[in-house]
Amino acid sequence: MSGMTWLMQAPDVRPAGGAAIDQILIASGGATLLTALLLVLGHGHRTGRIELLSRLADHAANRYFTRGLPGWAALPMQLALVSLLVALLGMYWDISLHITQGRDEGPLANIAHYPILFGLFGLFASGALAMVLPMERPRGSVRITRDWYAPTSGILLCGAGFYALLGFPLDDVWHRIFGQDVTLWGPTHLMLIGGAGLSLVALALMEREGVPEGEGAGTPLRRYVRRGMMMGGLLVGLSVFQAEWDFGVAQFRMVHQPLLIAVAAGCALVTARLWTGRGGAAVAVCFYVLMRGGVAVLVGPVIGELFASIPLYAVEALCVEAVALVLLRRPLAFGVASGLLIGTVGFAGEYFWTRFAFVLPWTPDIVLEGVAMAVAGGVSGGVLGALLVQALRGELPRARRALFAGALAVVALAVTNGLVGTAPAGVRATVALEDVRGGTAQAVVRLDPPGSAAHPAWLTMTGWQGGDLHVDHLRPVGDGVYRTSKPMPLHGNWKTMIRLHEGRAMLAIPVYMPGDAALGLPEVPATEQFTREGRPEWQVLQRETKHGIPAWLWLSASLVVLACSLALVLALGWGAQRVSRVVSGEPPAPRRRRTAPADSLADGAASA
Repeated sequence: MSGMTWLMQAPDVRPAGGAAIDQILIASGGATLLTALLLVLGHGHRTGRIELLSRLADHAANRYFTRGLPGWAALPMQLALVSLLVALLGMYWDISLHITQGRDEGPLANIAHYPILFGLFGLFASGALAMVLPMERPRGSVRITRDWYAPTSGILLCGAGFYALLGFPLDDVWHRIFGQDVTLWGPTHLMLIGGAGLSLVALALMEREGVPEGEGAGTPLRRYVRRGMMMGGLLVGLSVFQAEWDFGVAQFRMVHQPLLIAVAAGCALVTARLWTGRGGAAVAVCFYVLMRGGVAVLVGPVIGELFASIPLYAVEALCVEAVALVLLRRPLAFGVASGLLIGTVGFAGEYFWTRFAFVLPWTPDIVLEGVAMAVAGGVSGGVLGALLVQALRGELPRARRALFAGALAVVALAVTNGLVGTAPAGVRATVALEDVRGGTAQAVVRLDPPGSAAHPAWLTMTGWQGGDLHVDHLRPVGDGVYRTSKPMPLHGNWKTMIRLHEGRAMLAIPVYMPGDAALGLPEVPATEQFTREGRPEWQVLQRETKHGIPAWLWLSASLVVLACSLALVLALGWGAQRVSRVVSGEPPAPRRRRTAPADSLADGAASA
């Protein structure tokens, strides 16, 4: 042990389990001031005392991207798209910081939180502006007061922004109750991503709801570019759910990634081709690569954090364009056929791309289940995309509710399957350190039983949160014996472990873990030779999660978040159906009570 004294480090003293009270007060005060400013501007506009919003809306309606749209749609659309890009940069920057540095000192001590907060507030403000700007009654609007009618799409955009913004304070509450869940797929983290990503659906409805007459606003080229960019934005938003795989620290089974890629491709690319026109899927992918790749470059080489890989979606776009040659006039059949090709041919394309571009490439171990998951995701996404376009055209089929619910159910079941892993007992690793120098060492790893990693999706030595990310794929050198190919970090705040994923099995074996005074966790030292048992991977990766929390409390909190998420999705479905009625010229649903206005929000929700 004397030769390993360089491993002994001071325990981590950064606070855990929620932000300091002073930071909560500062953040709450800032949010209150911004909200008050928004309320003053909105009230001043509605009463005619402040003309600023009217001028800004008129200016936005004359810009190339939104020319031809009414000001109440043009200004919120421009603000929302800029806000989403700002939030996207902040999200990937924040994820990179947490992977390399671990938890932060508090929400205001992390510079990446600021673009997220401003971006999400801008998204919320976009919806609020769309609600207050129209002084005349827009078609398909919802009555708020006696003389105030808000566009359906504005209400949805505001709701999506509020839902995403609400994830920030709820995330702090979650940490206080359950500890730091260092995974992108924590429930409150999904609120941030889901609200932002799904806001693009509200923007698509806004473009359609804002068109005064005819098929679209502006010249065909302008409309083509605008819709292609919006669907590229939707592809970006839906792809953020894959960020753990982008960086190389996925915490769930590998088959989850092809599912998420296929859902995003099916929904965004089918919508893009049907709504935008010939080449629409390709335009959406080009915009996606420009935006998502640009953020990767900004966060990586420019800012100096981790570079995140991106799914390419090129093969999927070609599949969608090919299916359009024969099934374009039948949207649902087009969506299903496109989804099938996305889940098979698209899977093959992404398989080879991951082996070139990703830290954790796909392996033969996942092919059968991965294709099944991708087909389920592609077809479900294709159906949802086709339904969205039919709503935009005013051509929703009678079976819309069954199709919508069925597609969502398939996605939910597939996601559940991808999140469920096992931790077989009796797997252990004997590790011998070699070439020890400067806080790093090579390692020879012997797994017992030897066949524990016969066909792994991954078998790595992974270190993170020590200032960088270290992922080394172990090389077999004998029966059940493996060796690192580069020195692994074993000092400071590094958390270094062996990670094994085969089939449903997901195990981690700690190699070195620092002490953590804030959580009362002792150091797990890396001695010259040791044998340790495999543990469920989440217990090692999410070391900062509190233990002893009642299962009913975690389940109840998760169900609350799930209910809020479902409410957002159903609200978007209601809004799409309402806009579809307006586009098709269908008369409004009959009143349920004589005292209730037919165009009230309650009546609209009930009729949906």
